[in-house]
Parts: sequence; structure tokens; C-alpha cells
Amino acid sequence: MTTDLLINIDHVATLRNARKETLPDPVHAAAAAEAAGADGIVFHLREDRRHITERDVRLLKQVVRTKLDFELSTDPDVVRICCEVQPELATLVPERREEVTTECGLDVIAHRKRLRDVVAQLRQAGVEEVALFVDPVLDEIDATLETGADCIELHTGDFANATNANERERCAGELARAAEHAHAAGLVVHAGHGLDYCNYPAFRATVPHIREVSIGFAVIARAILVGMEQAVREMRHIVKS
Repeated sequence: MTTDLLINIDHVATLRNARKETLPDPVHAAAAAEAAGADGIVFHLREDRRHITERDVRLLKQVVRTKLDFELSTDPDVVRICCEVQPELATLVPERREEVTTECGLDVIAHRKRLRDVVAQLRQAGVEEVALFVDPVLDEIDATLETGADCIELHTGDFANATNANERERCAGELARAAEHAHAAGLVVHAGHGLDYCNYPAFRATVPHIREVSIGFAVIARAILVGMEQAVREMRHIVKS
């Protein structure tokens, strides 16, 4: 199975907002990523609007020609915007204002009623696919099925942040078991968080059934040095090889 590469352009907006400027524009970055062969574009509209803004969201909907993945919490205002925009994919993620980046997967077991309601709301609004961002825990995957979601996105942060080979192998094994479990249950499997040019080959070699991966920070960091299109082409070559 070929894995699709979706590029997260949040940190283009982070750089823009750090100087309260209009550049670099994440919408332009999305167009460059598509031109370089990205299979889709990812963004996270946070409650505090720390990077992506509502203006970005609405322009991205107009401009992006590949798959658009709208990451969001269950905040009612953000859910409303997602319903209005109708992306191809909505991925529900946990969110804390104090965090630098997403720290873990959703606690689906504790919040399954709210998640079920939001999944139904998104589907009624015409969103084609809904995913939940989860840790590689089998009980959380089983709870995801109860919400009516189509997909899971496996949180790969522990794998990416592993400090030695044994730890990385353990994390990869957990991800592989979770992917097998979700696939057998009929869920489409996505993955993301911390994957990069160096660790992706080991991830690909171990974890099966990955329909698409979301990669952002590594590509944006590389793009500062070599340009957006080159950075995306290099990552695409690794994902598709």
C-alpha cells in the first residue's frame, strides 16, 4: 500500500505571527507543497489562534486542490468553522493552551460522548472523513470505534523522541500492534507527530497499514534552508520509496 504524504503548514504561520507580519504566508506554502507532490495539506486551528487563523483556513479551502485535513479540538466555535469549511478530513486532537505542540493522544474513553457528538456534527455538515488522534493503546482504539470515526491518527511522538534503539524499537512495536488492531477493526490508519527525514524509514519498515502520514515541523525547518518545494520533494521521496 502506498502511503500519502500530507504536509502540516502550521509553523509557517508561527514564523509569520512571531513578527506580526503578513509573510511568510501559509497559503503560499501550501501551494508550493502541492506543486512539489504533497498529497494533502494539514493545519490546526487552535482556540487561541496562535498560528493558523480563520483567514488562513478559508483561503486554504479555496486554494488547496489536494486533500485538506483540518485539525481541531472539540471547542464549539472551532467545530462550527470546520463544519462551514467542509474539509475532506477533520482530525480531532487534544489541546492545552500551555503546550508548545500536541503532547499526547485524545482520552477517547473519558470523552467518548462528546467525541461521538462532534463526529456526528461534522459528518452531518458534509465532512467526508473524521479521524481521532490517539496514542497506540488498544482500548483507546476500541473506544474510537464507538464514536463513529472513520480513522485513527496514531501519535508517533514517543517513537520520534526515543533516545536509544531499544526504546525506539519498543515504541515501534506498540505502534505496529495498534495499527494491526485498528486495521482489523475496520478503521483507516493515519500517523503523525515528530516524524522526519531520519526516523521515517524505521517507522515505515515496522508499522503496517499506514494510509497517510502528517509531517510538518521537519519539512518547514528544512524548507528554511533549501526552499519549500525541495524540502517536500525530499520528504516525498523517503515516504514513497
